[in-house]
Amino acid sequence: MNPAGADDPQLLALRERIDAVDRELLALLNRRAELALAVGEVKKRDGSAVFRPEREAQVIDGLKALNAGPLKRESVAPIWREIMSACRALEAPLRVAYLGPAGTFSEEAALGYFGSSIVRVPCLSLDEVFRLTAAGAADYGVVPIENSTEGGVARALDLFLHTPLTLVGETSLHVRHNLLRKTDSLPGITAVLAHPQALAQCHDWLTTHLPQAERRPVASNAEGARLASLDAALAGIASTRAGSEFGLHVVAPAIQDDPNNRTRFVIATLPGQHAVPGISGHDCTSLVVSVANRPGAVHDLLVPLKKHGVSMSRFESRPARSGQWEYYFYIDVLGHAGQPEVAAALDELRAACAFFKVLGSYPVDVH
Repeated sequence: MNPAGADDPQLLALRERIDAVDRELLALLNRRAELALAVGEVKKRDGSAVFRPEREAQVIDGLKALNAGPLKRESVAPIWREIMSACRALEAPLRVAYLGPAGTFSEEAALGYFGSSIVRVPCLSLDEVFRLTAAGAADYGVVPIENSTEGGVARALDLFLHTPLTLVGETSLHVRHNLLRKTDSLPGITAVLAHPQALAQCHDWLTTHLPQAERRPVASNAEGARLASLDAALAGIASTRAGSEFGLHVVAPAIQDDPNNRTRFVIATLPGQHAVPGISGHDCTSLVVSVANRPGAVHDLLVPLKKHGVSMSRFESRPARSGQWEYYFYIDVLGHAGQPEVAAALDELRAACAFFKVLGSYPVDVH
């Protein structure tokens, strides 16, 4: 047995080998960065886009397929996103807007998708995310679009209806809600503050454990955590990152009603300012349509998709607010609008619609 503080010779040897590999990795990363700078010069000359979502998706898919070592397949994507983010920032750091403040799940989704080498643009509301991105003040906007428990995010769906933005990507986040407070105890909480979606996703837990507490909706979960940091009688529902940001205790972890609770975020940009994705091989096309209020109208929406063998992965309705019981339908289909069968289905679908808008075709994450 080694004396206290002494390291095993075998452990020391292994550490030295790890240090040597780290030096090799650093040298290789700098070689990659030099190549990225050269690519950037070519792009500037040709007027090409700095960020190509389908290219990055193809790189990650290829590396996942090649991975044959002990490194887990799901670990490949976040590692290479950070590498690509750091190299991309050498050309021009991207400005990314999302629902803030610091510590929101939207910020986590933005960092997970783009990597940490970005200029963060936290916004007070989803409306501001859309406004800044549409005005070109942000290169991209990250927007929650649907939750596995509560369904579509109504405000985001309404904003996409008339926005000039187009979708270029998506990311999914496992959402773990925690009850946060200045003091590490449940008694004495008079109100719980969070985004309306988070309050709804924790309905059963709150009813059981805090039945007398007011449920107070705020603009974001991180804003609820910030307000809770100012008053010991308040609690917030947010991520552990938000708790650390505002110096709060995790009074109760994972209080969401569904343990598999996930939120899907989409990445939007102004098409004239940034390139739209080409075909990656793993794509989704999102659109919004409406049809005349007549028998069989919704059935007619599905016929072109079936005819051309295009699968639908999402179908959701929102009131058109016309007072006539009319609806907009938000549809996701598998495939890229540039693929012949998808293009043919969309052309026929357009002819059957009173309103038709393609929100974008973009690569989806393949686990």
